[in-house]
Amino acid sequence: MRTTPEAILADLIAIMREMTDWEYPGEITRGTRFFADLGLESIDAVVFGEAMEAHYRRRFPYAEFLRELGEREQRDVQLGELVDFLHYHLNGLSHEGRAERVG
Repeated sequence: MRTTPEAILADLIAIMREMTDWEYPGEITRGTRFFADLGLESIDAVVFGEAMEAHYRRRFPYAEFLRELGEREQRDVQLGELVDFLHYHLNGLSHEGRAERVG
């Protein structure tokens, strides 16, 4: 499944809206921060990862992505970083060649 960064961002916004009755009054862009701007909690990041994998029907090294985030001084992530992560794996660019299919 090849997909564009723009389509991935639209998917992420739809996934967020489906997982909660979350409302965010501002515009959501690649620069929108997961925790500071959207007000999500760390458990939301885990649930979001599961919803993301279900949406794309693939497993991603999302735990590694979150672990690297935890090692940074700034422990927030811009949606653009997550878009880039997904774009990399959805387009078969991972070191393993592809993300593992689910189901």
